[in-house]
Amino acid sequence: MQNKKLAWFILILLSLVWGSSFILMKRGLEAFGSTEVAALRIGIAFVFLSPLLIKHYKIDLKKYWPGLILMGVFGNLIPAFLFTKAETEISSSLTGMLNALTPLFTIIIGIFWLKLKPSGTQISGIIIGFISAVALVFFDTNNEPSKNAQYGLLVVGATLCYAISVTGIKKFLGDLNSVTATVWAFTFTGPLALLYLFGFTDFAVHMKTSPVALQSLGYLCILAIVGTALSVILFNILIKKAGAVFASTCTYLIPIVAIGWGLMDYEIVNWIQIMSIVVIIFSVYLINRR
Repeated sequence: MQNKKLAWFILILLSLVWGSSFILMKRGLEAFGSTEVAALRIGIAFVFLSPLLIKHYKIDLKKYWPGLILMGVFGNLIPAFLFTKAETEISSSLTGMLNALTPLFTIIIGIFWLKLKPSGTQISGIIIGFISAVALVFFDTNNEPSKNAQYGLLVVGATLCYAISVTGIKKFLGDLNSVTATVWAFTFTGPLALLYLFGFTDFAVHMKTSPVALQSLGYLCILAIVGTALSVILFNILIKKAGAVFASTCTYLIPIVAIGWGLMDYEIVNWIQIMSIVVIIFSVYLINRR
């Protein structure tokens, strides 16, 4: 019972933090390009976590490297670039809403990779959530439906990457300390992100010329440290305590937070999207029902 309460607490906390990440990305894009925002997010998270290597440097890389690569590349690096590119054309609230597709892919990958046997009720919940997420795209009034669909596919790709990462963590890193796993995952991807940032982007130019560069960088530091580094540690703990499917359902709650921030930023959210979110919350109940 205690573990169940802790799992739900972590789930809600992550939903609040990650639901806020989309508006933080939007603020970062005010001064920097989409690839710069993504590289900054991963790079800053790596710099923040790197001192912990002193304590967590001992690890059996032969045993854990597949899970660490999956976690670092598919759980953080690739989604960071896909999400920021998507937000150059679609609203932060819609991006957050589409994040709810992660459990669908988690179930599908789990069936084929981990040999999971979901119940009919769980499958119904996934399908309902998926249909509701599709409705979010076509009834969004902030942009043209065709553009929503085009850039929405980037978010779909990111959620697929998340599902691969979640399943990989459960399969390969189940007995590895969550902090150790997170530090090493970013040790693989962080230097690559920083190399790309300083060697292949106009980051330095934008820092000198953009009047809101420091402000945007501040938002991205919050995104990287709280919304990435610390949250990934909590997410690993959640996966180990409650399983991959339960952990992935936080992406059903993230849209609620994303909508709230979107409304505060004068983005338009219509009643059909609100109803879709209500249905998605119901699907959370179904997917976690035993």
